[in-house]
Amino acid sequence: MPLLRRSTFSLLEPPDNLDPNEEVFQIRFTKEIFRDYQEYLNRLNLYRQKVWTCEVSGKSNLTYEEALVCEQQAAVKAQLLPKELIAHVLEMIQYSTLSLTDLLEKVYCSLLLDFFEGQELHAKKDGSEAACKILKVIGSGSTKLYEVGWLGQENAVVNTSVVKADDLIRKKAPASRNILKMFIRDSTSKRSPWIVNADLARKYGIDTEPPEDIMNGEDLYKGRKRFANGEDTSNKLKKDEKLVGLPVKYPIDDLLVKPTADDPILPKRPPLSRDFRVPVDSVGDLLMVWEFCLSFGRLLCLSPFSLSDLENAICNKESNLVLVVEMHAALFHLLIRDEGEYFTFLLNKKKTLKVTLVTWAEYLCNFLEMIRKEEFSSKVSKIRRGHYGLLDTGLKLKILRELVEEAITTSAVRGQLNEWIDQQQALAAAKREDARKNREEQKFNMEGVAENGRNHTDTIQNDNECPKNQPEGKEQKGLNIFLSSKTGDEKMFLRRHLETEMEQQSLRPGHLGKDRFYNRYWFFRCEGRLFAESADSKEWGYYSTKEELDALLGSLNIKGTRERALKRQLDKSYDKISNALENTSKDTEQKTLHEEVDLRRSTRIHAQPKEDSPSMSFLKYINKWKQK
Repeated sequence: MPLLRRSTFSLLEPPDNLDPNEEVFQIRFTKEIFRDYQEYLNRLNLYRQKVWTCEVSGKSNLTYEEALVCEQQAAVKAQLLPKELIAHVLEMIQYSTLSLTDLLEKVYCSLLLDFFEGQELHAKKDGSEAACKILKVIGSGSTKLYEVGWLGQENAVVNTSVVKADDLIRKKAPASRNILKMFIRDSTSKRSPWIVNADLARKYGIDTEPPEDIMNGEDLYKGRKRFANGEDTSNKLKKDEKLVGLPVKYPIDDLLVKPTADDPILPKRPPLSRDFRVPVDSVGDLLMVWEFCLSFGRLLCLSPFSLSDLENAICNKESNLVLVVEMHAALFHLLIRDEGEYFTFLLNKKKTLKVTLVTWAEYLCNFLEMIRKEEFSSKVSKIRRGHYGLLDTGLKLKILRELVEEAITTSAVRGQLNEWIDQQQALAAAKREDARKNREEQKFNMEGVAENGRNHTDTIQNDNECPKNQPEGKEQKGLNIFLSSKTGDEKMFLRRHLETEMEQQSLRPGHLGKDRFYNRYWFFRCEGRLFAESADSKEWGYYSTKEELDALLGSLNIKGTRERALKRQLDKSYDKISNALENTSKDTEQKTLHEEVDLRRSTRIHAQPKEDSPSMSFLKYINKWKQK
């Protein structure tokens, strides 16, 4: 049980007359039940303060949950003490009045000096060393002899001998001090004197009757007084109550935050736009497929396309749209080049390994046959007849998701990921080096000011002179040349360039954080919308204007841990996100204006070319990176 400020702490009993249907508050890790919410919150706040100590390891400055985990881990380590030593160690612990430090040293030294039945070590045999196991201790004091069994293969005893203590060789300590310390704490119920747990005492035959000298002395009396004295216990409880009454320390879990009279009134969170053409529960698949094709376009030989173009193409009922065909063909070519399971499957079917506008649907059918999923199997014949476009939009995206998940396992994609990781590390190293040189420059400037006075600072910078009394080695000279070759604007540009490169080489989209209801917020580099995903991933929405972003920021309650972290990330990326949202708003306005002009023109000429509409731009897609 964790200690509160190194003192024992008792959990609360359940309330009296508790109705099974009564609504109560329960702390998850202690199972304590409260009728009053404020009492529950105060108690939870106490558990989250770093005032707890692990009873087994003695580690302090922990929360209650951290102390519980620490005790579990320390208890496991305490069990690492060899079984043959446990009885001997417990005998030395029982009713000892030494401090923990002295008791630990006594036990450790005893284990180093003595040998015990069951120990495995080495001994001298015919002029050499051999592994053995002590089977029996014969005699006592300085005349002790040891019957040992010589160990052969798989530690089996081959034969036995009787040896002296001088012939036994111990190559390492029987147990470390750290394990002994945790074992002492874990195996005892009281201290001063130390009292072994009753179940361990029974198991190893440890005497539970206190010696007369301890019963007549003051040590045991003092120990009992500390644990049994009513006045001392009441003082401890008063301290606990004082801690429980402390004000709540924020941030806490968002769902526990309750508004108070002093809190500012937060504006209402703006509603999410949900005007997707694909089913709401398929938006995640749409984003996943688009992000993968965008990130690995060069590897796939597939030129970029917008998210709206992909959405419109997937929702279209035509079966041979260029964007859809090129996307599937690029993924099939990647799987074939990898020569993995899909490649083997095609060879067994004796298929020609060339995906074209005519054959791509057959390759898709082969892929669906390979993965053998029931929801796809019934659609194979429909696709084979040339009716891919008539499939449900959600099913099309599920098929693409399966293709992408298979593509991620290819060696080419993994190699690209490793290359990006190396580039990120190199960029990060370059950024650190730039920051180091910037600090060095500032340091040199300050030393120059101190040495020559404020009036000579400019002279030092212009002449590139080293501070006096400081030798100029090769590294120093190279650094001065680097600094002198770049102006302040160039250095600022270099830093910004490194930051931009690191951002562009990011391996994952911008998962910004979660709100109080565990909704996740995403920002994609090439899409000017801020997406929100529900906790169960079944619903999606988005914000598309700077005003909505500002309203979202204003509605976040920083008293909660999740919304506090989300607000910090949104503030950090505010300029980037707001600029993207503003650009999207301008593009939307221009498209709307363009469509209105086209509509007015169509009323005069009674016709409008289908491809001229911005919403039909996916029909104009050309794969400029396609291999010839």
